Amino acid sequence: MRTLRIFLVSFILIVASLSSLDASAQCSMCTLNAENSVQNGNTEGKGLNKGILYLLAAPYLAIAGVGFLWYKKYRRKNVSMNIKDSKINLN
Repeated sequence: MRTLRIFLVSFILIVASLSSLDASAQCSMCTLNAENSVQNGNTEGKGLNKGILYLLAAPYLAIAGVGFLWYKKYRRKNVSMNIKDSKINLN
């Protein structure tokens, strides 16, 4: 069951990464200024959209890393509990 779950999660991640669409993370004013600057010969506007996407993804990656470390550190360990088989009187 565990190998099936690992395979399913990895398959979903691979499909999601291969089927990504181009994202436009700029407002209309920034897009217009960047396109005009590129048309006028300025090369600084080319990486603007990728920079915005990079800044957008950084907090999510940091939170995912902290969550993964927290899960690995505090997940339930296999602990054997010795419980008596006798009846318990609740009164």
